[in-house]
Amino acid sequence: MRTRMLALTSAVCGAALLGAAAPPASASGSASGSAQEPEADAGVVTAAELLAEVRACSRISKGRYRTDSGSAKATVPVCGTRDAVFWKADMDIDCDGRKTRACNRKTDPYFLPETAFQSSRGEPLDSAALPHVVVPGPSKVWDYRKSGLTGGSVVAVVYRDRVRYGVIGDTGPTGIIGEASYAMAKSLGIDPDPSTGGAESGVTYIAFKNSRISPIESRARAQSWGAALAREFVGRS
Repeated sequence: MRTRMLALTSAVCGAALLGAAAPPASASGSASGSAQEPEADAGVVTAAELLAEVRACSRISKGRYRTDSGSAKATVPVCGTRDAVFWKADMDIDCDGRKTRACNRKTDPYFLPETAFQSSRGEPLDSAALPHVVVPGPSKVWDYRKSGLTGGSVVAVVYRDRVRYGVIGDTGPTGIIGEASYAMAKSLGIDPDPSTGGAESGVTYIAFKNSRISPIESRARAQSWGAALAREFVGRS
C-alpha cells in the first residue's frame, strides 16, 4: 500500500535527544526490554475511550494533508487538545532505518537506511522491532515541533478495538500523513509488508504533548508511559 514518495528522513537526522520528560506520577517503566501486553484490568484504557476523546477536531494545522502521494485531495487535518495532538488517516508502512530481514531494499522499494531520529547508540531506528509513528516534516501547514512534539514523544495508535503505544520515530513528506513502522502495524494486526501492506483508513494517531522517553528505542518505557498518559487523557488518573 505504500505509494508515497521518498520520505524526507534526512532533514532532521542529526536531531539530538536532550533527555526524557518526566513521566506522569502513575507511570513507571524499564529503560530497556520488550513491552508486554497490559493485563485486562480497570487501569487499561480501551480504544472506545480514546476515540471518545477525539471525536471533535479543533484544527491546529493551517491546511490538510493527503494520505498518499497519488491522492487527489488533501482531507486530513491535524487536531489538538490541551494535552495531545491527533489525526485520523490511513497507515502506510515505514521500513526505513536499520537494515533487517524484514526491512531492506528487496522488501521495500522505498527503503532508506536512515531515520530522522536515532537510537541512544547514534544508530538509525529499527522499524521492524520498534513501534513508532512518522510525522510530516515541518512546513507551513504544520510544524510538529511547535506542538510540543519531538523524536521520542509518546503516541497511542488506535485501530479497530486495539490500542498500541510507541514513539515518534521518523519524519516524512511535508504534504502527506498516515504512516507508522513495520513493528507498529504488526502489533495492531495490520499487514506490515512495506510494499503491499498497511490500512486504507480507520487509524487514529494520538501524540502526547511534552512527553519524551529515553532511550527512544525502549518499547517497555513507551508502553508504561503511554498507558499512564492515556489514563490521564481519558480522565482516569
